[in-house]
Amino acid sequence: MTKQVHFGAILHGIGGTTDGWRHPQVDETASTNLNFYKTRAQLAEKGLFDFVFIADGLYISEKSIPHFLNRFEPITLLSSLAAVTENIGLVGTFSTTYTDPFTISRQLLSLDHLSNGRAGWNLVTTPQAGVAENFNNRTLPPHGERYKIAQEHLDVVRGLWRSWEPDAFPRNKETGQYFDPEKLHRLNYEGEYFQVAGPLNIGRSPQGEPLVFQAGSSDSGRAFAAGNAEAIFTHANSLEEVKAFYDDIKARAKAAGRNPEEVKVYPGINPLVGDTLEDAEAAYTEFASLIPIENAVKYLARYFDDYDFSGYDLDAPFPDLGDIGKDAFRSTTDYIKKRAKEENQTLRQVALEQAVTRPNFIGTAEDIADEIQRWVEADAVDGFIIAGDIPGAFERFVNEVVPILQDRGIYRTEYPGTTLREQIGVPIVP
Repeated sequence: MTKQVHFGAILHGIGGTTDGWRHPQVDETASTNLNFYKTRAQLAEKGLFDFVFIADGLYISEKSIPHFLNRFEPITLLSSLAAVTENIGLVGTFSTTYTDPFTISRQLLSLDHLSNGRAGWNLVTTPQAGVAENFNNRTLPPHGERYKIAQEHLDVVRGLWRSWEPDAFPRNKETGQYFDPEKLHRLNYEGEYFQVAGPLNIGRSPQGEPLVFQAGSSDSGRAFAAGNAEAIFTHANSLEEVKAFYDDIKARAKAAGRNPEEVKVYPGINPLVGDTLEDAEAAYTEFASLIPIENAVKYLARYFDDYDFSGYDLDAPFPDLGDIGKDAFRSTTDYIKKRAKEENQTLRQVALEQAVTRPNFIGTAEDIADEIQRWVEADAVDGFIIAGDIPGAFERFVNEVVPILQDRGIYRTEYPGTTLREQIGVPIVP
């Protein structure tokens, strides 16, 4: 049987750039406009996507991109989207470094019930030191320790999700038995970072418990994801890099005693469809022209914990930053440094490339379908996370690329079930 590709959609309002909101076709209120998210989620559901995904952060400064400055909190937004969709998964980003396990476990399982089994958790470890100032100045732990905390946090959350057995609530009006106390389990967790008694005050959901997503690409991040996550996000820099990542994750998952087929890999892409390749290139060039170089440099600084690049020559080779960024977005900063050195890039080139990356899936609908099929047939992906920063790009992908993939038999023509686990293809938790 031909392997089928899966899609998720990242929904981030006015987009992930510094100045894309200035485009005449962009709704400048989109980041706090429920109708935008509703319309985009319903379009993704029309396209039979597995899920929509809400990124989030816990710290802003004057240097943050506009979308970060003014956006919805994920649980609130996803709960609203649960009411206007039927099959598509609802995935939100929440930190293990600065959230309470009991609270987040309750919120996510409540979302799972509200959506009839469509909730997912993008587990992050928080890479920005400034977040500590919003949480009683709790010092940002070093990179490696953040993953130790994340493991305990996840163990607690999953333990709480399993406080009740699936049939713990008979609700028998004749006998008066609402619940079976034998099927209630206290957690009584005592760890290095968390002490949580439980039980959780909400029962199992239609899919058992929410899915766990993870996006770490450092060695610590890969080890954690392969051992714990059911879906993993990564960069889509090239087919060769993604194939190496995919094979590594699958091997790590197997070594951890897991079924590699139940650990899904989704690179993020920003496909741009045009009537011709030249049309698509022109749309990219027009959009990229909105980004002033000074804003691109500020955007780049975020990955390096708001490092000040102002003293460097924009057209000199990208500076040797040593360990700067190792405790921030480590996998991203490692990649930026490596690519800059290999390609002999200047600071200007690096900044512009990060601020508005040229899509590597660009051209006609047939061109993009061909490239997706090439990655699928190389067994380098299970699916893709589709962004749509450039106006019209997401709509054209759903309306033009998806039907081509369906005609080729590598994309489904109906949802296989109603829960997120069924859409992605991982078992429901008993």
